[in-house]
Amino acid sequence: MKNVLIPFTIVAFLTFSCDIASFDDDINKNPNAPSEASAPQLIANAMLSLPSLSSSPQGQYNAQFLAKTDYVNDSQYPEGGTSFYWLYQGPLINLQAAIDHSNVDNRIAVARILKAYYYWHLTDRWGDIPYSEALRGTKNFTPAYDTQEAIYTSLFDSLKAASAQINPSGGLSNDIMYDGDMNKWIRFSNTVRLLMALRLSEVDPQRAESEFNDALNDGIMESNDDNFVFRHLPEANNQNYWYGQIVEPPVREWWALSENLVGMMKPVDDPRLPVYGDATASGDYVGLPFGTDEDEVPSLDELSLLGDAIHAQDAPVYLVTYAQVLFARAEAAERDWIAENAGENYRRAIEQSLLQWTGSTDGFDEFYAHPEISYDAGNAMEQIASQRYIHLFMHGYEGWAEYRRTGYPDHMVSPNGREVPLRQSYASEEALNNTENYNEAVQRQFGEGNNTLYGRLWWDVE
Repeated sequence: MKNVLIPFTIVAFLTFSCDIASFDDDINKNPNAPSEASAPQLIANAMLSLPSLSSSPQGQYNAQFLAKTDYVNDSQYPEGGTSFYWLYQGPLINLQAAIDHSNVDNRIAVARILKAYYYWHLTDRWGDIPYSEALRGTKNFTPAYDTQEAIYTSLFDSLKAASAQINPSGGLSNDIMYDGDMNKWIRFSNTVRLLMALRLSEVDPQRAESEFNDALNDGIMESNDDNFVFRHLPEANNQNYWYGQIVEPPVREWWALSENLVGMMKPVDDPRLPVYGDATASGDYVGLPFGTDEDEVPSLDELSLLGDAIHAQDAPVYLVTYAQVLFARAEAAERDWIAENAGENYRRAIEQSLLQWTGSTDGFDEFYAHPEISYDAGNAMEQIASQRYIHLFMHGYEGWAEYRRTGYPDHMVSPNGREVPLRQSYASEEALNNTENYNEAVQRQFGEGNNTLYGRLWWDVE
């Protein structure tokens, strides 16, 4: 019996293998077939990971948006690696599979845009990372590291190609970000290019200007309706990260607004402050000096803890926003990259930021009338950078990246003598799992054995 079954199994397998190409063609034409449904599901799963790019305590510490009230050691910049494996093993491999196994242009394009967005986030945290040889599964478990410069070049090209691939009238199923509005995906893709271009302002200003104008001309976000925002739901399976940390038992009142952030907002009656943090028992707004040791933290009712609106179960997560675009245009005008009015873009950026965070522009005129806020051409770059920083509240990794690029705000503190990190260091597992490529990447960027928090990235010029 075995002698009969084994040859039959082999023949059946070989026959299936020979016919797999035509079978795949047939199944791709069947809208009810499993492989057809897999690409939308893979893309949607990758979208579900997007809040993690913002909702990270470490990101808030690196930007010094939040000061920790308990278990403060992890906010004081201890040395130690941070793994990027989850990004490769989760959203990135899902997106690559969607690209490889879909035959629908809009699906492929959106997967490519999201893949580029994730990689931009990755390289701006760690520096050189596996890129061109990554996501090959069993074909390559030890990918080489690409330089950050090469990654940026590839991402610009990939985003341009993905935007061109989109059929605006074609729609996209399972789209939890833009509900199938392909014109918004085009504007998002071009906006990411615009913001990436600004990141090169110090290392390669000529290319930065060129890429910025290319993205601007191709069409970027036009209003807060275009914001790339992840909207949580008032249910356990789709709730905001901070709700699970702060509200659900055990209740953790571990995060207060930093003293520096409150110091930037309170003196000018910033309308966003009551959204960002809760008033103290006395009705005041008081921040905690970043990095304060636990035995020196005052009573919690004397501090402005993270605001109820920010840690609500259905609180949205803002990832890329129209106000960011306006701040970028203000800076570009100040750098003479574009023939626009820097002051007007700056004013509109603050106005749109207030609209985003408070739902209204009430009080904007009074707020903007403060001398510290009104546009001052002699202090424009600091104003733009500082107001952008405030706007980026709770998107810690992006706020941290902009701080590293611009140096503003210029009053960051150094807990226990530890400066704000310049990068995240590679996890020790990578030194074991991908030793040769890991060592080459560290040596190339920082010198042998210098996988620390204080190696400068390619675009982070002193």
